[in-house]
Amino acid sequence: MEFYDIVAQGIGIVAMLFNILSYQQKSSRGVITMQLFGGALFSVSYIMLGVYVGGLLNILAALRGIVYSKREKFKANSRIWIYLFISLFVLSYILTFTVFGKPFTVGAAILEVLPVLAMVCVTVSFYVNKAAFIRKMGLISTPCWLIYNICNFTIGAIICDTVSICSIIVGMLRHDIK
Repeated sequence: MEFYDIVAQGIGIVAMLFNILSYQQKSSRGVITMQLFGGALFSVSYIMLGVYVGGLLNILAALRGIVYSKREKFKANSRIWIYLFISLFVLSYILTFTVFGKPFTVGAAILEVLPVLAMVCVTVSFYVNKAAFIRKMGLISTPCWLIYNICNFTIGAIICDTVSICSIIVGMLRHDIK
């Protein structure tokens, strides 16, 4: 592994810390803000590692985080934001096999749809704006990302997803289950 790859994986590990800590936040705004920083750093890590779709989706995740963390300013209670972000996620899936030149196979089609599904789940949970619901949707989105990250060998993201599943469960036990 070259120095450049080590730096890229290191950035992914810092991003991991933001995402893991996000599920321990009491408010939905806290969860969203922490995930915004994690998503921004993961986008850098993915792009450096040549996993361009993961990078693009995380850039969109950071933009989504800005919108939903400043809910009033951007009128994020409007459903138009859900439709916009879901459309962009689907567009990124299409770009995977066109602009980014990934060969279309059944395996690639399934693998590349996993993070798109994950992003849709998180976007819906941010719209609902309840920390408990964000954590529940995290139990769907995180395993999707985990499979994607294992296949692309993104160390920080693999650790993040593994620990995030545990963190989501701890957050649910602390905040959601009475």
